[in-house]
Amino acid sequence: MPVSVRRILTAALRSPKFPSPPLLSLSSPQTKLNTIFPFPQPLNSRPCSSSPPPPEPDPPIPIRTRTRTPIEKQFETWVQTLKPGFSPAQVRDALEVQSDPDLALDIFRWTAQQRGYKHTHDTYLTMIKILIDGRRYRHTETLVEEVIAGACEMSVPLYNSVIRFCCGRKLLFNRAFDVYKKMLKSPDCKPNLETYTLLFNSLLKRFNKLNVCYVYLRAVRSLTKQMKASGVIPDTFVLNMIIKAYAKCREVDEAVRVFREMGLCGCEPNAYSYGYVAKGMCEKGRVGPGFGLYKEMRGKGLVPSGSTFMILICSLALERRFDDGVEVLRDMLDCKMSPDLLTYKTLLEGLCRDGKGDEALRLLEEFRGRDGLMGGKTYRILLNELHFISREEDE
Repeated sequence: MPVSVRRILTAALRSPKFPSPPLLSLSSPQTKLNTIFPFPQPLNSRPCSSSPPPPEPDPPIPIRTRTRTPIEKQFETWVQTLKPGFSPAQVRDALEVQSDPDLALDIFRWTAQQRGYKHTHDTYLTMIKILIDGRRYRHTETLVEEVIAGACEMSVPLYNSVIRFCCGRKLLFNRAFDVYKKMLKSPDCKPNLETYTLLFNSLLKRFNKLNVCYVYLRAVRSLTKQMKASGVIPDTFVLNMIIKAYAKCREVDEAVRVFREMGLCGCEPNAYSYGYVAKGMCEKGRVGPGFGLYKEMRGKGLVPSGSTFMILICSLALERRFDDGVEVLRDMLDCKMSPDLLTYKTLLEGLCRDGKGDEALRLLEEFRGRDGLMGGKTYRILLNELHFISREEDE
């Protein structure tokens, strides 16, 4: 554009006929264009006096914080109490005072993750006892596997605690003997009397059927030899379990041998010792020696169990030793024990078949008066059986 034309336009704009344009906002180029050259707005963008005002914005939603549970608060309290550099003894004390096993386990796991700290056999033993008392058996199995895998140094109490837990769980029965074998190989943690007590007791619980007894009797024999080789002196309880195992399997001679050797271990036979041997002899058909053990036991003032009384009475009746059977039954009633229906029938029906029906009826009335637990139904059954047998004998 020539210079002269530019000057003319400048002068015209500065004249009163052409007012200066208003100051524009520099927010957007479209705003400048609309201000200088106004264009008609579309109908939908023109403000309408009848349109409702824009809605007010919703108030901000407050952020809700989750309320901590009492266990979380207690956990944070104990975490703050256990200052850095805590010892296993402090962790054990913190675990022992916890009433909630889950909180104790959280503390146990948290301390294990701290730098420079490692659990010992004391902390593992304490935690295992807490979980067992709280019936947290799955968590206990996890800790047991950690211990067996070598998570800490072992001790005899920890070994026994693991064996006790495994013996109490049906599916971990074999695992208990795996731990025992590991204990035998340990240079510092050899099995003691508690270890063998737990294992013998676990084996005897499976002596419920005769064919199963022979399977576990081998384990009893092996365990007995290992106990002697280790120099562990058994007590009366362990020897009674060994006697019971032999008697259950009809190995009466072995049972008598252990019974006679109890004195060498400094143990005195008790009522269970006599009872196991006497029952084993009667079941084997050696009623005479069994009755002799009974009299020896009663001479020492020992009282047999109810099962020992009843087995002895039935065995004597089957051997036609009715006088001795009546003597034992009267002794049983004197000890405030009641025979069952089978014991009464074996003795009284044996008397009837032996031609002593009147004596059997007289004894029935005597036993009814002395046995407070004999009900009317038992009495009627016995009375009818005796009358029936007596009629058969008369015919």
